[in-house]
Amino acid sequence: MRLFQLTYFFVIAAVILLSGCDDFLDREPLSNVTPAEYLYQETDLAAYTLNRYSFPTHAGWSMGTFDLDRHTDNQARGTSHPRWAPGEWRVPSSGGSWTFSSIYQLNYFIDIVVPRHEAGELTGNAENIEHYIGEAYFLRAYEYFNRLEVLGDFPIITEPLPDDMDRLIEESVRQPRHEVARFILSDLDKAIDMLQYSPPGGTNRISRWSALLFKSRVALFEGSWLEYHRNTAHVPGGPGYPGENVSINIDTEIDFFLGEAMAAAAEVADAIPLTPNDFNGSYISEGNPYYDMFSSVDLSGFDEVLFWRAYNSAENVTHNLQRYIGPWANDNGYTRAYVDNFVMENGLPIYDSNSGYHGDDFLGQLDDEGNPVPDVDGTLNTVKRDRDQRLQLFMKGVGEVTWTNGGFINGEYRHEPKPFVFEASENRMATGYAIKKGMSYDFEQYRDANIGEVGSIIFRAAEAYLNYIEASYIRNGSLDGKATSYWQEIRNRAGIEPDFMTTVNATVMSEEANNDFAAYSAGQLLSDPILYNIRRERRSEFIAEGQRYRDLRRWRALDQLMTNPYHIEGFKIWGPMQEWYDSEDLVRPEDSGTATVSSPDDGEYYNIYRIQLDGSNPYREGYRWAKAHYLDPIAIEHFSITSGVEPGTDDVGEDRLRQSPIYQNPYWPLQANAGALE
Repeated sequence: MRLFQLTYFFVIAAVILLSGCDDFLDREPLSNVTPAEYLYQETDLAAYTLNRYSFPTHAGWSMGTFDLDRHTDNQARGTSHPRWAPGEWRVPSSGGSWTFSSIYQLNYFIDIVVPRHEAGELTGNAENIEHYIGEAYFLRAYEYFNRLEVLGDFPIITEPLPDDMDRLIEESVRQPRHEVARFILSDLDKAIDMLQYSPPGGTNRISRWSALLFKSRVALFEGSWLEYHRNTAHVPGGPGYPGENVSINIDTEIDFFLGEAMAAAAEVADAIPLTPNDFNGSYISEGNPYYDMFSSVDLSGFDEVLFWRAYNSAENVTHNLQRYIGPWANDNGYTRAYVDNFVMENGLPIYDSNSGYHGDDFLGQLDDEGNPVPDVDGTLNTVKRDRDQRLQLFMKGVGEVTWTNGGFINGEYRHEPKPFVFEASENRMATGYAIKKGMSYDFEQYRDANIGEVGSIIFRAAEAYLNYIEASYIRNGSLDGKATSYWQEIRNRAGIEPDFMTTVNATVMSEEANNDFAAYSAGQLLSDPILYNIRRERRSEFIAEGQRYRDLRRWRALDQLMTNPYHIEGFKIWGPMQEWYDSEDLVRPEDSGTATVSSPDDGEYYNIYRIQLDGSNPYREGYRWAKAHYLDPIAIEHFSITSGVEPGTDDVGEDRLRQSPIYQNPYWPLQANAGALE
């Protein structure tokens, strides 16, 4: 069904404002999908809200949530994202992030069910009925936060709108981002009042704890965004702001959001303990509760896990994570910068002369089949030894045990081989540092491609600890007793010196700038080592959990890349490890058009975007940035429809598009297929 067919003009206007994608047109009429007798029973409400779950865990999987940090300074893959090459990320002609389909569905539910509830017309368990209504408010807040993150200002629509063009255009007006954030918090407050701590369905369904944690995430995001983007076009009232002139006391707004983040986070952190880490120096991580929390089929026994998704092969609800993360790597891996950023167990950064750092070479011998022979420590990867135990637990090490239960190498066990960076893209390690978080030791989990049943975490309580620490420090400029206690608990669990001032006092910001985009805000190197180490702690705790890009944007931690491009590196290929590979594997860019490894002229480390050096590789000179990239561009079709352009009209000028009540995000043009303006 073509988007601009004249016969669908008014319906399509609703789609642009209420859906933004063609699938809305392919549904049955709502009168058929939701007949008059529907949404009166508790079971109806439960099914409707469950069907609106749109978390990453409820979509198709390859490596699932453990793949979401790719294309940052934490994780990389062979091909990167156009956001790191200004001019490659372009304004779409249609689609994009401007979409209302899920919001429409939730508005419909709230509009129908809440009046029925208030009139006493719903049947079933009263507490459960309230819970499912609370879920709808939570889910609407979740959808709005997804838009706030990538679009900033956004229309606030709280009812299913009729197919009336004038009304739809009127409602498409974008509201300032801080007002959108306040609306999200108000929905979450309604959800918190109605949700149960222990809901029907257990921790596989949204709970009050989940809503409190998510509230702290939203409030911290907006408070820190306003703090670090102040006096820019990305904040209402800032210079160049594209919306209407608004009066905003930014300090009051920041204080409000950070206070809300602290209150919600503390309620969770004070009640929910961290899962213990029983690390004993063994490189068989199985049996350690902290490791198992990410790699077990059933996560219901972990108090820290507030909300997770279960999988069941008997019901054909599975994923293929284990197939990728067990024997292979799905063209993904941790960057050298990320690995180097983890401190030692004694709390010292690796560059400190007293740290005891063992270096980043791979040592040892190969057997006759070319596989590493484990040493007494069970690994040949010195970079992990005596480091933050999160790195030791959640990154594979050459020579350590990775499969049990009848693995087919070395009898009962399979030992991690040398980094297979020269395999086909689906299998290879992109950087030589392979992800282990989420990997099951149960061979049955990955013997076939699509039978994975390991549960996936959506929310866990450790985030509340870290949200409180950061929000309180930005707000107050110091660490209160709660923040200090939470930080010590996080570090104790990580197996590092609990006195965080040990790390703070040894921090050299010029060194950290080599390893961490978040050493910067607004293009300036941070001067406060406490603030920096709060960011470092967050980075270390959320290893491979998909939080990184959100954090980098809200901290405005990418401006420096506009003038100082950054090269993404992996392991030390041109050290002792090169002796482990056949010479024909190490094809350098200058030797062949089918190069497999970066040249030693580019340094000792595997530089994945310096292998192909022709013009088809936009990342060959490093990651770069544009101010526009902090927010997504809005597709041109949305301006066209809401400016009254006839469907099918070509070559609509910018002057006409500017008649739309929607305005483009800062530094993006009103032109399809065009890159950022700077």
